[in-house]
Amino acid sequence: MNKHLRLAIVSLALSTSMGVALTLALSTGSSKVGVIPTFTVCAIISYALNYIVFVPSYLGRTEHYFDLTGSITTISLIVFAIASQDSPDTRSIMVALMVLVWAIRLGSFLFLRAKETGGDSRFDKIKQYPLSFLSWWSLQALWVLVNIACALIVLTSKENEPFDIFAVIGAILWVSGFAIEVIADQQKKKFRREAKNKGKFIHTGLWAWSRHPNYFGEIILWIGVAVIALPVLSGWRWVALISPIFVTILLTRISGIPILERRAETQWGGKDDYKTYAANTPMLLPRPPKAKLK
Repeated sequence: MNKHLRLAIVSLALSTSMGVALTLALSTGSSKVGVIPTFTVCAIISYALNYIVFVPSYLGRTEHYFDLTGSITTISLIVFAIASQDSPDTRSIMVALMVLVWAIRLGSFLFLRAKETGGDSRFDKIKQYPLSFLSWWSLQALWVLVNIACALIVLTSKENEPFDIFAVIGAILWVSGFAIEVIADQQKKKFRREAKNKGKFIHTGLWAWSRHPNYFGEIILWIGVAVIALPVLSGWRWVALISPIFVTILLTRISGIPILERRAETQWGGKDDYKTYAANTPMLLPRPPKAKLK
């Protein structure tokens, strides 16, 4: 058994078993579709959609629809969950709109970026191996479930809670985080499109305050959703708080910042202006810039 096959089998086993464990925990206290907990149906939809899209993607050896599928999966689960409610309350409607806006915005942004750049280098070798490629789609199904766990708890809970201070604070956090992420992404997109900036790194706007302001915004908005969900958490449903923790660990320790920091060090690490920028600009938490670069 070669290395790719072993890693793929382990990854598939972990992503599936973790999905089952999460579903069992968060289906407690869930409303039902017939006799099946709504959260359980959402989990089935998440994995089914990703496995279905994997087939033509592997046959075409393309990852162009990977990020888009993640967004479509998110949207599908949110729409299904709120449609399953007889009379959605204010908290549910607000959370559903927040996640839908986030998914539509990020999904279209990543899809168009992949089209512009010609693909995602992460998949260059992986997409040649069926089980290895499938493991990424399985992980994405799990990622969606974990990512929107707090939102789904609100949307599938049998008990409604009145609109309260948690909802207000959570909404403020979400709006702030979403605004930071969108502004940071647009600033970087505009910077890259200007010919004079080819081969340079962005250090203006929000990027003068943080080396990864878009990720900071992403973390804040999911913390906001978790705060909104707090009043409906009980028993095993407290496990849903893994959502903002997962997002933070994923972006700061696994697939986000570490990869970009290594790439930046490789490309600009020998340049004095980048050394100054990196030494004076926090990696994540924003603060006023200490040094102004030319």
